[in-house]
Amino acid sequence: MSASPSSPEHDNAAHERRQPESIADLFWSFTHLALQGFGGVLAIVQREMVENKQWLTREEFIEDWAVAQILPGPNVVNLSLMIGDRYFGLRGALAALAGILTFPLLIVLALAAIFAGVSDNSAVQGALRGMGAVAAGLIAATGLKLAGALQKNVMGTLACWLLAAVTFVAVALLRVPLVWVLASIGGLACGWAYRQLGRYRVLDSNS
Repeated sequence: MSASPSSPEHDNAAHERRQPESIADLFWSFTHLALQGFGGVLAIVQREMVENKQWLTREEFIEDWAVAQILPGPNVVNLSLMIGDRYFGLRGALAALAGILTFPLLIVLALAAIFAGVSDNSAVQGALRGMGAVAAGLIAATGLKLAGALQKNVMGTLACWLLAAVTFVAVALLRVPLVWVLASIGGLACGWAYRQLGRYRVLDSNS
């Protein structure tokens, strides 16, 4: 059975979690993260936030990333706003946002000016296609690395894998629009998680 959100394991993980020391630490941490995010930012975000900084546990990262995925806008920008706001409120959200966008914006503008002169070159086009394959591999590898966190998910491991498989079929094979996938499969997942949380509350009240 998956661990309850109120279990001792969950409380200890939350207690041991580190946090940014200051607004400046938040800004430069997200700047460092952004400057590494060539080709697949998800892999970099997971490594920095969970493994290096330890600002989030694997389970917390999956939950926050899920919210960032369904909100409008770039996923990593949404996540940076959430993490910044969690620790320093509005100032933290703005500092994290500035960190994730400032230097990448300058680099992209410079590269766009350079790329404009060589965009028709077949070698450059081939290189970009190769980068796309690497980006897909980075995302897949990160997904597999985070899969272990599903063992502690409130929905249960089997339900998580079934939902992931159905989502993959719907998006990758059947090409169902994302809005319908979120409304149907996402709604089903939310309903099941709510039911499981209710069961845990009943068990905790009876114990």
